[in-house]
Amino acid sequence: MPVAEAPVPLRVLLRDDAVLRRLLTVTLVDTVGRGAFFTLTSLYLTTIVGVPAVAVGLGLTIAGGVGVVSSLAFGHLADRWSSRMMLVVLHVVQGLAVAAYVVVHDVVSLVVVASIVTLVQQGGSSVRSAAVGRAFPGEERVRIRATMRTVTNIGISAGTAVAAIPLAIGTGTAYRITLAAGGAFYLVSSVLLLGLPAARVDARARTAASPPPPGPSPYRDLRFLGVTALSGVFGIQFGLAEVGVPLWVVGHTRAPDVLVSALLLVNTGLVIALQVRLSRGTGDLRGAGRAMSRAGWLMAAACVVFAAAGWGSPLLATVALLAAAVLQAFAEILSSAAGWNLSFELAPPDRIGAYQGIYGTGYALGAMVAPAVVTLTAIDLGTPGWLILAAMFLASATGLAAIARRAAVSKASSAVRWRG
Repeated sequence: MPVAEAPVPLRVLLRDDAVLRRLLTVTLVDTVGRGAFFTLTSLYLTTIVGVPAVAVGLGLTIAGGVGVVSSLAFGHLADRWSSRMMLVVLHVVQGLAVAAYVVVHDVVSLVVVASIVTLVQQGGSSVRSAAVGRAFPGEERVRIRATMRTVTNIGISAGTAVAAIPLAIGTGTAYRITLAAGGAFYLVSSVLLLGLPAARVDARARTAASPPPPGPSPYRDLRFLGVTALSGVFGIQFGLAEVGVPLWVVGHTRAPDVLVSALLLVNTGLVIALQVRLSRGTGDLRGAGRAMSRAGWLMAAACVVFAAAGWGSPLLATVALLAAAVLQAFAEILSSAAGWNLSFELAPPDRIGAYQGIYGTGYALGAMVAPAVVTLTAIDLGTPGWLILAAMFLASATGLAAIARRAAVSKASSAVRWRG
């Protein structure tokens, strides 16, 4: 039986691997734009454009349906076409679409622009995951994804800090200039992506320009479909941060509005500091299950504390919101690492694009319903709505942890039979 090789230290990979350095550079550039975009979008649409909060939630939900189809389609295409060129084109379109938010004036134009943004965002996520799965082996993929996540949050924190400027100024012009600048960062990333080597990231280079042979279908893999569905439910936490928390802070607490940026900075700062460190131990299925269970309890606690912020003085509301942001950040860190492991370990190597496309569909579905779920629960119902969200997050995390434990037992049993 061959002896498993020790993982290459991350500092060595960063020094010697040009593909990793290029991916991290691209990640840093485009997430600066994403940070500003995420911070401002909901408030821009409600306070500047004048679209009601519920209409914003429903409009973004409709647009999210496009992301579901996009994740599936681009995941399959990533097993056949050039991942590098697909990412280049998707970044160009995303940059133009983000900048197009400056011309949104009603629900219809919101749906059109948001649909394009969601199309390329979810499609690009599937393609990028497939490229990482091909470019890096085994347990290194979780470490690479953790590193990319860290860099992502460095970029998002920079973009969030920039977003504090239009939040403080409060004029439509300030919002629009910042959104247009956010789109420009994606265009810069598209140029940088041209430097990725096809031999490492493209399925076509692996198959001599021919389609891959038929392999296991993710549509018949009930275990993987379960992971996808439950991950999508837990992924609503991202919609909570992007839509629910800003609306809750501004409309339902006595905390200052500028705290919206501070909360996102707390989240990104903790992810930057701890994502790689806390991802250790999640490179196997048992570790992933333990991490997911902890994430569920942390996320449920965050929802309870967010609810409490609606009942206090400005000072108490501020303290509660900051505490909840810390809890949510730890839940995000652990759940992300666990999800990466499950999505790679439970996918056949020759069908990694299709499986990543299916996995991305879970998050796309979560993103599609998140605005409506969050606004109809936490924003409309207040404390009871937050408690509903707490129960939802805890239940989905418990289910994912159970799947991980059973998969670990199955894998161990198979290894014993193989040695015998």
